[in-house]
Formats: sequence, structure tokens, C-alpha cells
Amino acid sequence: MTSVLPQAAASAPTIAPEKTRQTVRQSYPNYKIIVLNDDFNTFQHVAECLMKYIPGMDGDRAWELTHEVDREGQAIVWVGPLEQAELYHTQLTRAGLTMAPLEKA
Repeated sequence: MTSVLPQAAASAPTIAPEKTRQTVRQSYPNYKIIVLNDDFNTFQHVAECLMKYIPGMDGDRAWELTHEVDREGQAIVWVGPLEQAELYHTQLTRAGLTMAPLEKA
């Protein structure tokens, strides 16, 4: 006896499960630049360094942050992407400011 497959079964298409493609966007972390209080930098020097090395820093904001460093012992002077944070941190350190290590924001 010869076995014959039903025609419908032989020609039924194979259906693959539908693939779901989900993209999860993660932004890069920001980093904080923190200036610490010390006993040797003057208010004038700290404010001038902030204006010189932090883009968009105006005199009023630089003085506010300088007073915060004096009052609180530290101030977050900039927050942003790692590569820029490293540059500004290095420049402020080379200018003689006392800096905390970079921290994720």
C-alpha cells in the first residue's frame, strides 16, 4: 500500500514567528565637574578660571559658584559628556584649582 500525503499538508507554507526588533536608546551618562575649596586660590583666580575654561560661563555665574565653593566647600561648575568634562577638568586642574574626581551625574 502506498501512502499519499494529503495535498493541503504538502503545500502548506511554513510560517516563521514574527521577529520583533526593539531598539532601546540609552543616552551617554553626564559627568559633574566639582571645584573644591582650598586655602591658596583667591576668589579672583577661581572666578577667572571658570570664565576662561567653562564655555558660556559669565562673570556673574562664575562669582556665584566661587562663593558657593567658599561657603559649601565645593560647587558643581559644569555637567555634560565625558570627553568635554575631561578636558575642562584637566584645564582647571592645570590652572591650579583643587578639583574633585569626575563623577557621573
